[in-house]
Amino acid sequence: MNRFCSESAGLKRPDRRGSWCPWVLVAVITWESVSSIPGVGPAWLSFDKLAHFGVFGLLGTTIARLETARRWPLIGALWAIVIVSAYGFGDEWLQSFTPDRSMEYDDWVADTLGAAMAVILYLRWTRTRRLLETHVGRRRQPRVEISMESLPNLPA
Repeated sequence: MNRFCSESAGLKRPDRRGSWCPWVLVAVITWESVSSIPGVGPAWLSFDKLAHFGVFGLLGTTIARLETARRWPLIGALWAIVIVSAYGFGDEWLQSFTPDRSMEYDDWVADTLGAAMAVILYLRWTRTRRLLETHVGRRRQPRVEISMESLPNLPA
C-alpha cells in the first residue's frame, strides 16, 4: 500500500498533507500585494518581473502537484495555469486599491508565463518532477558506531 493513502472499507483515500501549500503561497502573495512597501533594490535592476515569474511559477507547480490535478495531468496542468493566471490578475487588480501601488499588466503577464513555464517543466521534464517528488524526511538507516574496546583482540 502506498504510504500516502490509507485503506478504509476497501477504498483508497489520498493523504492531504501537501494540499495546504498553495493556500500558504496565496496568503503570502496577497499579504505582499496589499502592503504599501515599495520594491527593494536599485532602480536599474528590475527584479519585480523575475519575482513574479518565480513565485507564480511556484504557485502553479504546487497546484499541479495536488492529487486531484495529477489524476488527469494535462487537464490539471491547464487548470493550474488558468487558476494562477486568474489569481495573478486579481492580485494586480487588488494592488490598484493599495496606496503607492498600481496595477501593471506586465506583472500579470509575468505571473501567467511563470506558471505556464513551471507547470510545463513539471510535466515534461522528468528530472524536475523527480526532484519535487523526493521526500525530504526520508528515513535513513541509522549508523552503527563500533568502539575499539568492543572488538576482540587480534594478534598482530
